[in-house]
Amino acid sequence: MLNFENVKSIAYLGPQASFTEMAKDYFCDKFNINAYPTPMPTIRQVVEYVDDNPDTLGVLAVENSIEGTVRESLDNLMTTKNPNIRILSEHYMPIHHCLLARTTEFSSITGIISHPQALAQCQNFIHDEMPFNVNIIEAPSTAEAARSLQNYNLTYASIGSAKTAEIYNLNILKENINDDKTNQTRFILIGDFETEETGHDKTSIAFSTENKPGALLNILQIFMQNNINLSYIASRPAKQQFGDYIFIVSFEGHVHNPGIIGTIKQIKQHSTFMRFFGSYRKSKAIVLQH
Repeated sequence: MLNFENVKSIAYLGPQASFTEMAKDYFCDKFNINAYPTPMPTIRQVVEYVDDNPDTLGVLAVENSIEGTVRESLDNLMTTKNPNIRILSEHYMPIHHCLLARTTEFSSITGIISHPQALAQCQNFIHDEMPFNVNIIEAPSTAEAARSLQNYNLTYASIGSAKTAEIYNLNILKENINDDKTNQTRFILIGDFETEETGHDKTSIAFSTENKPGALLNILQIFMQNNINLSYIASRPAKQQFGDYIFIVSFEGHVHNPGIIGTIKQIKQHSTFMRFFGSYRKSKAIVLQH
């Protein structure tokens, strides 16, 4: 079990009642973390806070079952000044979106405010049940969207959780409006700590290859030759030259295992860039009914 006894604070995307705060509460309960909760206005600031402050933790959303990778989380995690900032744990959380407003009149709503991920996860609802010319406004988080409703007239609503409605004293106009009722998000706990091998672990890394035929295949073959199962692969633009990409992969095993560390060394030899994200106990996605 990870020991976070000396952790001073834990950062997350706020404000109060965001989905990330709910994930933070889960990690605090799981690891008995008694740290000062530190909400941040952006994902980048969460990562920077953990990067700049020893004895801190952070909570990030990294993947959604509908919208895929949360790019801002991975992009910032790849560029920390401290290379020892790692993924320590993961948690899958069901996401049930509601339409929230200060009014009780659904038919009066002409505008919606929310985080881009939440808006994307409710596209069908917005298309089918909202006015054709509904005004869409993006916010840094679902909680911030709810809080900002006080600055708009009663015809504006936000997308958020039932907890968000409770905290900000809003009415729930429609429940479970996300397009996919099995919608869930994977959250991670990050910090400068070491994890122990449990026998049920996975490792995450990011790497780049030369932009030439077969370069990526050569690295994928290393996993096959070492009999290592890849559980996740995604790509991000390298932001240097058009057509260059960084690949993010997760695979079974812990870096304390000689076979895994040997595989990582092989990959590094065939890469132009590599970043170790951490080894941590793997969790399973939740089976939800449609």
